[in-house]
Amino acid sequence: MSGKVFLFPKPTATAHVILKPDIRKPLEKVSVCLKSYTELTRPHSLFSLAMNSGKYNTFLIFQRPLNVYSVYINEEKTLFKTDTEMLSWKLTCMTWDSTTGVIQLWINGKLYPRQVSKKGSTIGPETSIVLGQEQDKFGGGFDINQSFSGEISDVHMWDDVLSPEDIRKVMSWRSQRKYH
Repeated sequence: MSGKVFLFPKPTATAHVILKPDIRKPLEKVSVCLKSYTELTRPHSLFSLAMNSGKYNTFLIFQRPLNVYSVYINEEKTLFKTDTEMLSWKLTCMTWDSTTGVIQLWINGKLYPRQVSKKGSTIGPETSIVLGQEQDKFGGGFDINQSFSGEISDVHMWDDVLSPEDIRKVMSWRSQRKYH
């Protein structure tokens, strides 16, 4: 979704963007990259992938106060402490490999210490992807206190783990775009 900007002007329990990927088989590897811009200081969801099987936090990128990200893989939470950020566009990339369970979180091209979660599990093909809200049920169940307010742009998802070189290319490609 290159060049598209989704504006979430205020906190709400209804505003969200639904993405409908063409997933035909269970995913064993996933990479998601997106740009965001917000003044929020409370917890909020950037990317929420839920499975219809009742796993609502299947692949979730959730930003918390004090520069902490909660990353969920098949309901298991992993915390990442990140650097203090300035108010500007931020490129967030997250990768996960089921074979090793390794999760990588990249913020503006910086890799944070890798962690491991849900080694050997998969993400089923019947999914719901939502931007700007966390799904507390498949495709809905939104909470205004977890909603995103700001802008989300350039959302991409791959069924593979991007290499550090690929992440740098994504960062370089996106940094050439001008946002005002």
